[in-house]
Amino acid sequence: MKAAWYEKQGPARDVLIVGEMEDPKPQAGEVRIRVSVSGVNPGDVKKREDAFGYGMPYPRVIPHSDGAGVVDAVGDGVPKEWIGRRVWCYGAQSYRPFGTAAEFATVPLDQAVPLPEVVTMEQGACLGIPGITAHRAVHVAGPVKDRAVLVQGGAGAVGACAVRLAYQAGARVIATCRADSDKEIAFKAGAEEVLLTDGKLVERVRKLAPNGIDHVVEVAFAANIKNDLEILAQNGSIASYATNAPMAEVPAWQPIFINARMFFVGSDDVPKEAKNEAAKAMNQAYEAGWQGFQIAERFSLNDIAKAHEFVEHPSKAGRVVVTI
Repeated sequence: MKAAWYEKQGPARDVLIVGEMEDPKPQAGEVRIRVSVSGVNPGDVKKREDAFGYGMPYPRVIPHSDGAGVVDAVGDGVPKEWIGRRVWCYGAQSYRPFGTAAEFATVPLDQAVPLPEVVTMEQGACLGIPGITAHRAVHVAGPVKDRAVLVQGGAGAVGACAVRLAYQAGARVIATCRADSDKEIAFKAGAEEVLLTDGKLVERVRKLAPNGIDHVVEVAFAANIKNDLEILAQNGSIASYATNAPMAEVPAWQPIFINARMFFVGSDDVPKEAKNEAAKAMNQAYEAGWQGFQIAERFSLNDIAKAHEFVEHPSKAGRVVVTI
């Protein structure tokens, strides 16, 4: 099969190789997917760069955890009926060496999710990490029905999913974004109000939610934690899935006085049951009419280095996909 891989970490152009590898065979409990589209997430780029200093987990890595395609083979214990089904997958390169930047990818059956006919392969390839992260960040503190939820960064991939999933769960959703041009994404996902992240944010949120925000989905923990605590209701919660800086200064007395709860969400290690619920909820969002992600750029497998560079230095908003 044709595939892209790296055997050392570093700049995309220096380490990514495109060539031929042996076709993978599904093991017991696995399906093999003929990949149509591979989604590129910031985490894929960070792994290749060794941004967190973990080093090479395997001698050779095919990048990208998310993708979409058609099941063309199954391992022992998997019903033959899966062959020919359109699916999206997640976690292909989570604790595994070979991801979706290849003509074929194998994943455990429960990581291959039927792709509704109304969903394109491109959209399916974008669902995994953002959808699972967003669902967990929305629901980790408990039900959000009839509660006020603030989604910081509501125009991003995870943020837009979080807006949609919170709205779908019956929450009153307020979102933030950095530019007026981004507001439409959050509104289309289901936000009741979309506010700019400026110096008047706390004042505006208090007017919209005078009793406070019950739950915050946070994309920039270090930058926003003080504002989040200013607008959080008694017994409110914050679920952060990213930070703008590795070290955050967190006030102590404020969260103590309001009995605040804080959660930190990493998609790879979300409990299996929560991942299954996230997959169902994301499919339901599309079936209910959500248009999904804006695609910023499409690259061929031969240009995978350019795809990674675009994720590192985007010139416009939206997801990046590699067509196989």
